[in-house]
Amino acid sequence: MSDSGHVHVRGDSRGDLHITVHGRVQGVGFRESMVLEAIERGVAGWVRNRLEGSVEAVLRGSPNACADVLRWAHRGPLAARVERVEVRTASAEESELVRGSFRRLETF
Repeated sequence: MSDSGHVHVRGDSRGDLHITVHGRVQGVGFRESMVLEAIERGVAGWVRNRLEGSVEAVLRGSPNACADVLRWAHRGPLAARVERVEVRTASAEESELVRGSFRRLETF
């Protein structure tokens, strides 16, 4: 996210995005809320908690739809306190976990 609050997603629908969300993001309904946000926008992928306290996700969809989910991830659900969001291109291994719709994976 840029300083102006705009999210820029480059590439086409074949490029999966990997995001890691830091802050108070576990135990606040972040994963469940992200599943709903992604499905509503037609974004495939997955989300899971990390043992060190962050939440990670892979997004696959149109650049606009992924940007909407990414914008939401900077806020999260009401009880969350997002400190920062890291965004990069997903690895082949991470992309292989995408199955159809958007789903929640076990903690990693």
